[in-house]
Amino acid sequence: MIQLLGAGGSLLAGSGLPTPTFSVYVLAFSLAAVVCFAAIPRARAINAADDTRNGLVALVAISGVWAALQVGYLAAPTLSLQYGFYIAGLVVGLSTVGPWLYFCSAYTGRSLHDNPTYRRIAIAVYLVIVSIKVTNPIHGLYFTATPTTTPFIHLMIDHGTLHWLAMGLAYALATVGIFMLFELFAQVDYDTRPFVGLVGLTALPVALDILGSISPNVIDMSYSALGVAAFAVGVLFVYTDRFETIQLAGQYDSPVVVLGDDDEVRDYNRRAAELFPALKDGLGEELATVVPTLSQCPNNEAVIELEIDGETRYFQSTTNPFSASRVQLGRLLVLTDVTAQERYRRQLEAQNERLEQFTGMVSHDLRNPLNVAQGNSEIIHELLTAAQTDDGRYEPLTPDTLETIDTAAETLSRTLQRMESLIDDLLVLAREGQEIDELEPVSLAAIGENCWAMVEGKAATFVVDDDLTVEADPDRLQQLLENLFRNAIEHGGSDVTIRIGTLDTEAGFYIEDDGPGIPAEKRDDVFESGYTTNRSGTGFGLSIVSEIVAAHDWEIALTESATGGARFEIMTGSDDAGEDTADTPTADSDAVDTTADSGRSE
Repeated sequence: MIQLLGAGGSLLAGSGLPTPTFSVYVLAFSLAAVVCFAAIPRARAINAADDTRNGLVALVAISGVWAALQVGYLAAPTLSLQYGFYIAGLVVGLSTVGPWLYFCSAYTGRSLHDNPTYRRIAIAVYLVIVSIKVTNPIHGLYFTATPTTTPFIHLMIDHGTLHWLAMGLAYALATVGIFMLFELFAQVDYDTRPFVGLVGLTALPVALDILGSISPNVIDMSYSALGVAAFAVGVLFVYTDRFETIQLAGQYDSPVVVLGDDDEVRDYNRRAAELFPALKDGLGEELATVVPTLSQCPNNEAVIELEIDGETRYFQSTTNPFSASRVQLGRLLVLTDVTAQERYRRQLEAQNERLEQFTGMVSHDLRNPLNVAQGNSEIIHELLTAAQTDDGRYEPLTPDTLETIDTAAETLSRTLQRMESLIDDLLVLAREGQEIDELEPVSLAAIGENCWAMVEGKAATFVVDDDLTVEADPDRLQQLLENLFRNAIEHGGSDVTIRIGTLDTEAGFYIEDDGPGIPAEKRDDVFESGYTTNRSGTGFGLSIVSEIVAAHDWEIALTESATGGARFEIMTGSDDAGEDTADTPTADSDAVDTTADSGRSE
């Protein structure tokens, strides 16, 4: 609805010489339109996904059209044309919200812009608001237009409540897009202050809109076209490259580093900064200087090992080149956490190695007793066959033959027992090399007592110097202690004294004896499978101990006890195991002294 000044509405817009204020307004909106149109080729050439690029192109183009329509509103020769240009500007200006949200959704890796339901709702809301705007000459509820000569001849716009509601909705939707970007920037730990400055450009026109409604010195019209045009062009020209690298880094949940063509660090996401804090001060510097570990990764897939919060984790590095207009601009270094897969792979490799080792042990360690058993069984068979008559009866055996058969049978029995021991130890060794699923607090003194009851200790003595609670698999810890106890008795004699207690300098415990000890030059060999100095031993006892220690992620060292015997020190590497020494006598006082007797031996 246009309220004309003068009879018949004879006042013409733009009549007379243009005032300085008029020139400033026209120049501002014209410049915004020209810059937007000139930016379209650049927007179409950016290196981005089609949705991202199309959203930005549409935003820049529509912003230019909006600014051009504002120029038409100001410079049209008649008030009716000004009115038409203003309504067209309102319609086009509202449509900038669509490509802005489209760009933000596509840029941040969302699929909102592709959702048919959201599209239909957006189109419906847009058409409802547009219908209210284009029918304003009928109802006049959106705005009223009154010709005025201050500060130059134009239609003075008085916005109604519906205008402010529609503008509030438009800015609310635009804010949704802004928060999408802020969320992505926060994810990659990007400095958002420059972006806040760009967002501020869209807020300034709102202040002019409000000022125009209350001050006669400012034209009451929509200034949003200036802010949107400045923002769109600012995003395109000033931050295109930065936004591109942010998008590359932000679309991954895994740690990502964006590298330039010369391997300089262009960007990274928050996950990468958590792994490599040096990246925060390394933008623009070569990767080899900032994070040498990453620079040593080849272009193909590689696995790197990192210590994170005391835990070893594995990451697979992959590089993907990115380019624009067929020119390579750099590469994207992505680190994928493959800890579970790598641990499983290494476990399989260890199992395969153990399988090969066991195969060698079986073929080597069982072959000799098997040959002995076969030889003696053949002797018995030959002697019995020789004594058999044609009618199937046996002639009386001579004393020498009986002695030979008895000796062969005894040898055969011992050999079979040794083979059984070898097989049992091999099975135990195979089991102890497997990973431990659950740990529980275990009293070293209590489990030591249980183990001692299972050992044929004869006159040996077992002493608990002090107690220690360790996180362990009880069954495997008992197997460890039993093997060390048997080892001490086998090599230290039936009257050996065995002691267990807590290490003084670091978390862990020891098992020592007062036997002859192990020479320093042989201490590295005793943990090898099959190594033994005892003819009746299998050579797997200490190898089993070593496997149990490794399965717990402990460490073991072999030294000499104070009495010259063997001392096995097992470092658990954890200080959370509680030492309970208040109620347990120490070695210097009344230590627990247990002497094995026939009642406890098996």
